[in-house]
Amino acid sequence: MGKKGKREKKGKGAEKTAAKMERKVSRRAKKEEEDLEALIAEFQTLDAKKTQVIETSCPPPSPRLNGSLSAHPEKDELILFGGEYFNGQKTYLYNDLYVYNIRKNSWTKVEIPNPPPRRCAHQAAVVPTAGGQLWVFGGEFASPSGEQFYHYKDLWVLHLATKTWEQIKASGGPSGRSGHRMVACKRQLIIFGGFHESARDYIYYNDVYAFNLDSFTWSKLAPSGIGPAPRSGCQMATTPEGSIVIYGGYSKQRVKKDVDKGTLHTDMFLLKTEGSGKEEDKWVWSRLNPSGVKPTPRSGFSVAIGPNNRSLLFGGVHDEEEEESIEGDFFNDIYFYDTGKNRWFPGQLKVPKSEKRKRRRGRQAETDGGDDEVEKQAPQGPVEIVKEVVAEDGTVMTIKQVISGPADEKERSESEEEEEDGALGPQVEPCPRSNAMLAVKHGVLYVYGGMFEVGDRQFTLSDLYSIDLHKMEEWKVLVEIDPKTQEWLEESESEEEEDDVEGAEGGEEEESSEEDSEDEGGEEQHPSVQPDEKHADYLSRTEQYWIKVARSNMGPDAKEKKVVKVAHAMAKTFYEDSI
Repeated sequence: MGKKGKREKKGKGAEKTAAKMERKVSRRAKKEEEDLEALIAEFQTLDAKKTQVIETSCPPPSPRLNGSLSAHPEKDELILFGGEYFNGQKTYLYNDLYVYNIRKNSWTKVEIPNPPPRRCAHQAAVVPTAGGQLWVFGGEFASPSGEQFYHYKDLWVLHLATKTWEQIKASGGPSGRSGHRMVACKRQLIIFGGFHESARDYIYYNDVYAFNLDSFTWSKLAPSGIGPAPRSGCQMATTPEGSIVIYGGYSKQRVKKDVDKGTLHTDMFLLKTEGSGKEEDKWVWSRLNPSGVKPTPRSGFSVAIGPNNRSLLFGGVHDEEEEESIEGDFFNDIYFYDTGKNRWFPGQLKVPKSEKRKRRRGRQAETDGGDDEVEKQAPQGPVEIVKEVVAEDGTVMTIKQVISGPADEKERSESEEEEEDGALGPQVEPCPRSNAMLAVKHGVLYVYGGMFEVGDRQFTLSDLYSIDLHKMEEWKVLVEIDPKTQEWLEESESEEEEDDVEGAEGGEEEESSEEDSEDEGGEEQHPSVQPDEKHADYLSRTEQYWIKVARSNMGPDAKEKKVVKVAHAMAKTFYEDSI
């Protein structure tokens, strides 16, 4: 009894500490949120001037991350809403709505009166009711300086058939947050986790809420059992039985004043009901111990539901924290989780059937004595395609795409079964990234946007890729990277950058004027640079990072000597352009 009493006391103490922290964060965030509420209200006044639905054919949306991409339940369309963009000096938030026509490979901008305020890191879920509904909850709004945050707790629904936005006002819902996860499950929206951050404090959540899509009411669930620790950015997926799976995520805690420690979670949990799945049923947490090959630890990965009720995650980043800097390893891989078998496995590209037939014919030609001719016709290994994307500010971003060639002699001697199920080396594929937007339609995965970092620079993407999850044979490039969108402005100490509230809106005029001022002052920033000496110093400090970038682009089969050579070239190019 004594030990049990101590455990109960300890548990209650932890709950009190969490409640105390939440009150503290709420008090400190109140003034910041009041300031941002005025800015949000100003933008909503502009949005209120829209009185009719306007649909306009347009080029692909501007670069962004942390938006939502959803598949229309009845049409061959994808719906992109919101997101954010940072150009080195200002943060831009969006509440625009784009529709991608899958068959026509075309974009349409849809302006609808009274949309939700600008936001990122929200969650969206689609249900087939009344021609389709897109539900949006929470997210955050940042000041142009990126130093203040407003966390939403509002709930919206976009009626896809009538193209109308509606705010649903119901009490008892989750507190304001971003980075949470939301899924539609048996006429309910289930929300888990997330975080709330102010300029001084932050708190991570592990609470669970349900919104009933029939009664339009909120309820806070109180599952029994031991559930996940507080976190944001996890994977959340439903099973055919109506249970919910939680995997991974990120959280941080303060270890001492002004020192935070981040945690990449790799644990997995199941949330299920003890009854028949009704709202009043009791929910229970249980720990999952899946088999197979789990994803490597990461944050910022994107999630979707694939064919055969397999949830998947794509990309992400693993930050390696050093004394004075953080270096990130970005990913572009896919991992599947089979809910029925409780098993993880990597999504590897397979040999297309046409390629298999060619290989068989190639082996037969060799046995017939046609070795010389075969060698002349086919290269003996992967073919590298190097693309250099030059941004408007002159920065060169090198992307290497590797198209697999015929296997070497050792690989050709392997068994037929291994070749049938084996994976190819890297083909044309999305570059590694985090915080991309995913959607699955007809078994095809679509990946849009996201970001990756090179040194201190952030590249925000606007490209679109697709891959058939049934075949897993090749990535298709639907929208390529547009060099003109790769703007990056170095931090400036001038006071002018702080007095323009339009920065949160994403207007083109502000961007171009800032870019001009950057160009004018660019020659005076480094008057005494000696390129050879400085580059040698720069390379010695960043060599391991550039080797990681080069290896990621060239693939795991590239020779180490060649990887190092490419890494040196990439580092030199980036350094010289940056000065």
